[in-house]
Amino acid sequence: MIKPRLKIVIIAGTRPEIIKIAPIVYELKKSSWANPVLITSGQHIDILRQHLKVFNLKPDIEVSTMKEGQSLSLLTSKLFSTLEGTIKKENPDVVLSQGDTTTVMTTACICFYLQIPFIHLEAGLRSNDIMNPFPEEFNRKVASLAASLHLAPTLSAKEALICEGIQKEKISVTGNTVIDALYYARKIASQCRYPYDKKNKLILLTAHRRENFGKPLEDIFNMLKVLIKERPDVELLYPVHPNPHVKNIAHTILGNQSRIHLVAPLDYLEFISALNNAYLVVSDSGGIQEEAPALRKPILVLRNVTERNEAITAGVAKLSGTDPMNIKKDIRILLDNELLYAQMAHGGSPFGDGLASARAVDALAAFLGVRERREMEDFRFQSQSRTA
Repeated sequence: MIKPRLKIVIIAGTRPEIIKIAPIVYELKKSSWANPVLITSGQHIDILRQHLKVFNLKPDIEVSTMKEGQSLSLLTSKLFSTLEGTIKKENPDVVLSQGDTTTVMTTACICFYLQIPFIHLEAGLRSNDIMNPFPEEFNRKVASLAASLHLAPTLSAKEALICEGIQKEKISVTGNTVIDALYYARKIASQCRYPYDKKNKLILLTAHRRENFGKPLEDIFNMLKVLIKERPDVELLYPVHPNPHVKNIAHTILGNQSRIHLVAPLDYLEFISALNNAYLVVSDSGGIQEEAPALRKPILVLRNVTERNEAITAGVAKLSGTDPMNIKKDIRILLDNELLYAQMAHGGSPFGDGLASARAVDALAAFLGVRERREMEDFRFQSQSRTA
């Protein structure tokens, strides 16, 4: 008698979540035992659909929760009310979600309430500052409390979970699936759609964190505007986040400036192409701290703390904070000091080797009793990855 496939509900709500769960969905579809069901929460609906197309994924269920200008409390309440009924109806064997968004936090709570095993992909990231990044540090701590299986991207993430009382047996170090997705995207990445002088050094900027809204962003944008005017050999590319708190300020300060390219959010393939063409990256984002080192791109992090300290320790990223003069100094050093630039751009990602999704699905199969755990070693960073 053929055993029915186990139902694995996967819930994603934002662009980074789709990028990081896509390799998991592919891996589950290849298996003989899993029936993956993809549910999207619509937290970033337009950008989400754009990236679903990139990975040739179609959600089995779409939930609509996003409304412009709504508070985190309202978003959270909508997610609770809509996702609970959807999960109940699907009656899955397990639910998997990735990262630290409000979608992940509410999914973890709902699974706890319904007594359904929750699998946390990218578990154990910690800044150890509950307000930075906000609200992500809170979200991932809640997810860890509810999780039955923790798929940690690095040994440091595993150690953070153990320090919080999580049993070692419930943790698997997989590497980060963003590197799996990056390897896929690099092969088919489209050319950048914006004009810039190839003789110039291109700075790729991403900035959208809530803790930087208002004066911090204004000060950073004004500094960059001056920097680009001072440096005729440098251009800036900024895919502007659609949040009006970001978009309005960006266009007011940086719009209609020579050698500054403000573009709509790039799809994943265009973004990887832009990253590949960049000389350096300036960002307050999380995922790009993982992607840039794999493509030998130094990254300056516009935050005071990061939950991805592996990149800092490996010397491929630097915390520049939010003080515009400090950021400007760090940018100038990388533009002018070839030795220091080469030291940061040495290649190799401390976050993955392209096999994270295989390790994750293997750990999930063992958790569900489908098979014994394979002899796949936990991911460990080596100074030179296969991207080098």
